[in-house]
Amino acid sequence: MKKPRAIVVGAGINGVVAAIELRKRGHQVVLVDPGPLPHPLAASTDISKAVRAAYGADEDYTALAEQSREIWRQWNVEFGVELYHEIGFLFMRQRSMQPGDFEYESFKVLERRGHRIERISSKQLLERFPAWNGERYPDGFLDLEAGYAESGRVVATLIRRAKSLGVEFHQTTKFRDLDETGGRVKGILLENGEKIAADTVVMAVGAWTPYALPFTRNFFRASGQPVFHLKPEKPDLFTPERFPIFGADISTTGYYGFPLNRDGVVKIANHGCGREMSPDSPERAVTKEEENKMRQFLSDSFPGLADAPIVFTRICLYCDTHDGNFWIAPDPERPELIIAAGDCGHGFKFAPVLGEIIADAVEGKSNPLLEKFRWRPEVKAGETKEAARFRGNL
Repeated sequence: MKKPRAIVVGAGINGVVAAIELRKRGHQVVLVDPGPLPHPLAASTDISKAVRAAYGADEDYTALAEQSREIWRQWNVEFGVELYHEIGFLFMRQRSMQPGDFEYESFKVLERRGHRIERISSKQLLERFPAWNGERYPDGFLDLEAGYAESGRVVATLIRRAKSLGVEFHQTTKFRDLDETGGRVKGILLENGEKIAADTVVMAVGAWTPYALPFTRNFFRASGQPVFHLKPEKPDLFTPERFPIFGADISTTGYYGFPLNRDGVVKIANHGCGREMSPDSPERAVTKEEENKMRQFLSDSFPGLADAPIVFTRICLYCDTHDGNFWIAPDPERPELIIAAGDCGHGFKFAPVLGEIIADAVEGKSNPLLEKFRWRPEVKAGETKEAARFRGNL
């Protein structure tokens, strides 16, 4: 019996885990990306991404994050390299936690589900985490079971795994269009004129989705968020033990960050509404205004970082949906086309489980999360982005 053939367009985190899972299930898989891999402009190509189960009152994502965390731990053993670092995540507020707050609801859900968490007061913050301005942040909690993944290294590792499983890589030329005949998707067309045939096409191109598939522009919005890598003058203040991953009243400020990495870099980023832009825009660069806002935040929150030299900046592109949920579904008008997008800036942590979800969508299998991530064009992208963004996703 002939094996089904699937094309996966995009070799970022969604694409590579989908390709691996489909190959494990017996599909012939072609992974298409212009390269180089990992692609330097892909959202998943960075030094770190948070892995946390704090999701306010949303227990669907909390449960999914718990599943992911267990596999992250397994991957460290399986790949023989520590790609996931479980160092804790400190969520602090500039006011006391109250019902309805992202931090309060997260704390209560994690407490109920048996996670190792600690309530942190201003006094404890000053004593244990001296880089913080403890007087500004009186209340919060430490999630001891959260951590971060070295995202660029993860993607590179998974690409090697995909190749070892027999996934066929097609690089050096870009996706141009779907190859459609009589209302049926038969494959894809490349910019060099080549056609690749397949039974199913999975589009996993992140923020490129509304540009690669213009008919999705009502569903997705590409937004750019500033990321800064800094070299602190006093690195001992920013080691993981004294400076775990943080969200600094993130629903209000948008700022989050990571401790000193192997290269002596502290990463600070903002998770806000962002600037709408194409991933290929010449304006894809951090602005002076964004840098000034970051410096002001550091001055107020982490004085020891306020004047630290910036060694690298980038704009991380999100693919936003109207409700902040992922979009993993077949197109009702083109059932051979599966879109796996809508990361909304909080997708990487789910890498260990997203491949299975995407493969279930390809095969039409039942999966309770596919209802949450279904095709849902009822609200246009951007109309409720404020509410989705400030659930605390990152």
